[in-house]
Amino acid sequence: MNRAVRRRPALVTALALLGALTVTSCTGGPVPKAEVGAAKATDPASRADLKPFYGQRLKWTDCATDGYECARLTVPLDYARPDDGRTFVLPVARAAATGPAKRIGSLVYNPGGPGAGGVSSLEEGMDESFGAAVRARFDIVSFDLRGVGGSVPALTCEPAEGEEEEAEEETTEGNEEEASGSVAPLYPRTEADRRAAVEGARIAAEDCAKHSGPILRHVGTEDAARDLDVLRAALGDRELTYLGWSYGTSLGTSYAEQFPRRVRAMVLDGAIDPSLDWSQRVISQSAGFRRSVDDYAEQCAEIAGDGCPGRTPGEIRALIERLYQRAEREPLPVAEDSTYAEYGGMDATAVLDAVSMAMYTPEDQWEGLSEALREADRGDATKLAALGDEETDEELGPEGGTETEEAEEGAEDQTPDIPADNEGAALTAVNCLDVPRPRGIRPYWDALAPADKAAGVYGTAGVTAELTCRNWPSGDRRPHRVNAEGVPPVLVVGTTGDPSTPYEEAVSLAEQFPEGMLLTYEGLGHTAYGRGGACVTAKVDAYLVKGERVAPGATC
Repeated sequence: MNRAVRRRPALVTALALLGALTVTSCTGGPVPKAEVGAAKATDPASRADLKPFYGQRLKWTDCATDGYECARLTVPLDYARPDDGRTFVLPVARAAATGPAKRIGSLVYNPGGPGAGGVSSLEEGMDESFGAAVRARFDIVSFDLRGVGGSVPALTCEPAEGEEEEAEEETTEGNEEEASGSVAPLYPRTEADRRAAVEGARIAAEDCAKHSGPILRHVGTEDAARDLDVLRAALGDRELTYLGWSYGTSLGTSYAEQFPRRVRAMVLDGAIDPSLDWSQRVISQSAGFRRSVDDYAEQCAEIAGDGCPGRTPGEIRALIERLYQRAEREPLPVAEDSTYAEYGGMDATAVLDAVSMAMYTPEDQWEGLSEALREADRGDATKLAALGDEETDEELGPEGGTETEEAEEGAEDQTPDIPADNEGAALTAVNCLDVPRPRGIRPYWDALAPADKAAGVYGTAGVTAELTCRNWPSGDRRPHRVNAEGVPPVLVVGTTGDPSTPYEEAVSLAEQFPEGMLLTYEGLGHTAYGRGGACVTAKVDAYLVKGERVAPGATC
């Protein structure tokens, strides 16, 4: 695939699962006992080579945003060799408890991704998503994971400006006609389409290896969970109180497996089932998006009113399918100042991504999606293109805080020129590393037909997106059922109409935890706490503050 027409990196489909994709060429099964118990056998805090990290105390200063405090946490780059001098410096932020006289401790949260910045999310007001009872009793804390956001070093898969220009000149010289006509299909059926998909995935993987090679093997979820335990110690808490949304459920699950007796309370909202293999996970999420788009067609009038792009669910579905088909033939036109202008417009994958992203918060996004779809059908996809950009801005925002700037200044020799938003790079790196995918190409093509049957183009696009991981550094994780003996009751929250982390995975994860509890939110959109109403807030808050269990079958 020519560099000049490489499509904009997707924020959804299979590589944007908002959680670790536990993938290999085999099916899910129990992890060997030796592998499960290895991290639990020795208390890391007692290791002499880790004591300098566990002995840290955070030095808090005012963040750039009023009302928040910022600090930095140092963790080893490689936990197998923590004393070799290589480290990550991670930004941390907190909102102090509003009722300090009755403060219980810190509540650490992860907003999802992998790749969403914890510090920026908190400075943008994520603490307001927590109930008043929780905010009164806990400092609300978050941090940028290793390689993410303001982390030093940080991941990037993007060529530097001069490098990009040189590559474009090389790939387009004498080949302008071929470049302008390249459009990626959602279901690569021909050999030419499949070769193009493989080549595009190869280039993407090579870009990441070229620009972030030294740290690619060290940004997985298991290491991030170890960082979380170092943060717990640096906060001065004997036990961890934690809430993870979406990918944050994978981080929390890994922590519970490695440090089960250090958990005080844990809420996992928008669950990812670690027992699914790569193709099962693609089908699970892709089917979730397909159902959500059907929900949009059926319930658009209830939420978006008269602005729906069709009078009936059938008309809305037909319009969306029409746009996919048109974008496969030729990119949909956009304005010159659109992010997609340099790519010649929106190809089919970009259109699918924009539609899928709008399923996350129907109450906020369906009205804008409806208008964007109508205009795209009339020949102008500019507003549709902007939907993905708006989502990125909301999730990541500008990296605020002098601590991040100081860390970067102090480690200029460690980090390349990192884009302000490196969520795409982090998302790919973490997902690909957590568990290896098949190295051969045949399993991907074999997965296309089942994915098409289960989820249509959402499934086939998801399978194709997995190709980037073929030549990625291998991690040690395998699909497995949770092994967290000794962990206290964990609360899993599942939304029946969740597009990205389907409800069935929440049911499964709750069953896998010893004494796991499930809270069902009957609604649309991604995750529940903070957007699912007073019922969800009351039950989650009572568990976090008082340890109150949720009754079997609890539903909001």
